[in-house]
Amino acid sequence: MNTFDVYKLWPIEPVRAKGCRVWDKDGVEYLDFYGGHAVISVGHSNPKYNGKLINQLEKLSFYSNSVLNSLQQELAQRLGRVSGYEDYSLFLSNSGAEANENALKLASFHTGKSKVLAFRGAFHGRTSGAVAVTDIPKIMSPFNSFHKVEFLQLNDIEGVKRELSTGEYAAVIVEGIQGVAGIYAPEISFLKMLSQETKREGVVLILDEVQSGYGRTGKFFAHQHSGIKADIITTAKGMGNGFPIGGTIISPMFEAVQGMMGTTFGGNHLACAAAIAVLEIIENEGLVESSALKGAYLKRGLKRVLDNHPDGVISEIRGEGLMIGVEMSANYIAVRDNLLFDQRVFTGGAKSNIIRLLPPLTVTMEELDLFLFRFEKAINKIKESH
Repeated sequence: MNTFDVYKLWPIEPVRAKGCRVWDKDGVEYLDFYGGHAVISVGHSNPKYNGKLINQLEKLSFYSNSVLNSLQQELAQRLGRVSGYEDYSLFLSNSGAEANENALKLASFHTGKSKVLAFRGAFHGRTSGAVAVTDIPKIMSPFNSFHKVEFLQLNDIEGVKRELSTGEYAAVIVEGIQGVAGIYAPEISFLKMLSQETKREGVVLILDEVQSGYGRTGKFFAHQHSGIKADIITTAKGMGNGFPIGGTIISPMFEAVQGMMGTTFGGNHLACAAAIAVLEIIENEGLVESSALKGAYLKRGLKRVLDNHPDGVISEIRGEGLMIGVEMSANYIAVRDNLLFDQRVFTGGAKSNIIRLLPPLTVTMEELDLFLFRFEKAINKIKESH
């Protein structure tokens, strides 16, 4: 049997990692400015994280949700305190897609309606409902194309007002920052008005913070830059630093009914231990605040690179904290490949010309400088080839 061939794979096999560095099977060292899709929040092989997992593994790795698990309550209380959502509830699952699926289901239960408003460029996951509210038609099969979903342009508040006035909607779902689309943030004024309109119309506001949450943007959740509170917040990626876990954070306005949601593996003992370790490290090391500082430093460095190349190498620099998109001009799309294969730097991509930077929150200033040096070196290499 072979694996089902659905991934585009780079010919690199990482076998060891520490902090912001990764080594492949040939011993080649890479700088990791992608963290496996923003998953690595507190650094690879963080000793505090590893210790917590090893300690739990030696006690109990798994039992079902039919028995008490005090780790779930410890995680919920700590997450509520750190995120500023102490009066909300937490439902644990295994991934961001599941977290969003549960959010959509809760909204539908609560309102008795089925239609959802989403936004162009959105990515919310690959399960049935999550795919339906994702703006990538090629990943939607006929089986999950029956959901009632309307898409608008991000920041189109007049369109939101028009749609919600029909009274048909259960929920609006929006990312704290659109990641897969290329690092596009909703305008603060838009989120404020969106919050007002959903309240006015009795529609559930879901903030997808799967990629943009957990301190990455300099706030615990990206939408907190706007000062609003969502009805439901979803999280995953950085939540477990590589251990599969997702969470749906639920307003007190929702009533829990036994059996309305469930999961076999969600909130298992190892997943909770991993997530508790992440929060302890984020709190103790002030990683939310440092993400804001490091992100500002990185953006200033990128601006210097832009200024050094006024001939249109970089089209735009976007993002908050350590979630940054660098849009390259058409002649410099090859910079990302040069970064990987010549400069030994992992980055993410979006479309064909956007470089996504999502390093661990523990990245050092020296590593930020090293990235900037290698980034400019890659640009110069592509210039030489023209």
